[in-house]
Amino acid sequence: MNYKLHVWVVALLGILLSSCVAQRKMSYFHDIDKVSADSINAEYKPSKEPQIREGDKLVILVSALDPEAVVPFNLPVVSNMEPNILEATSTGKVQYYTVDNAGDIMFPVIGKVHLAGLSKSEATELLQQKIGASVNNPLVTINFIGYSVTVMGEVNAPGRYVVSPERTSVLDALAQAGDLTIYGKRNNILLTRENNGKLEFVRLNLNSPDIFKSPYFYLQQNDVLYVEPTNARAVSSQNLPLYLSMVTTLASMATVIVSVVNTTKK
Repeated sequence: MNYKLHVWVVALLGILLSSCVAQRKMSYFHDIDKVSADSINAEYKPSKEPQIREGDKLVILVSALDPEAVVPFNLPVVSNMEPNILEATSTGKVQYYTVDNAGDIMFPVIGKVHLAGLSKSEATELLQQKIGASVNNPLVTINFIGYSVTVMGEVNAPGRYVVSPERTSVLDALAQAGDLTIYGKRNNILLTRENNGKLEFVRLNLNSPDIFKSPYFYLQQNDVLYVEPTNARAVSSQNLPLYLSMVTTLASMATVIVSVVNTTKK
């Protein structure tokens, strides 16, 4: 094979291989086909019912067969905008409770009720028991509002997103943020979570099927996901002019050297 042709073939193969490596880095769950579903499901933990935490905003409605009996246990619907009010209809707004730093809310008639650390169903049962002392068969409905997570870094639409408190995974949040850009590290996503007054930092790898087994696969209120940029992003955003200058300089030098060699041959 001609020497020059051999060099071009090698160079072309190098480019193809590098593009395959780049494509592999951009994909998710490389080894998912090599891991049986049974082995994943053996350790997979479905999302748990979220716990009520300090700062959560809750809409709590009480109903019963006798509507008049539960009127004192419901916050009034108001027509003007005030603190702790959520738009409900075009004619009225429903007030909501904010869990204070001690984990309590002030509930009508009953007074202070500690809800932090309870799941929604546990809090519902607790309030039904307390209200049941005055009302026959009360029905309590609790809903979170403003339940949100933040997605930052190399995603197409970074921001704070309101999500479902019942079942929102890392993948759901990233999808809401428009997925990772081509410059986002798939294997090193940082999750920051406040838990019992302390911060937790966890690294998640989207290239591994083990993410489905992680206790952090499902998100909690105020979680923050940060997608780190790859080295290619650093080059493209910060050092590209320098690299272009270097390439231009090297090309100019190569042209001069070739000219000198050709002149010498003559």
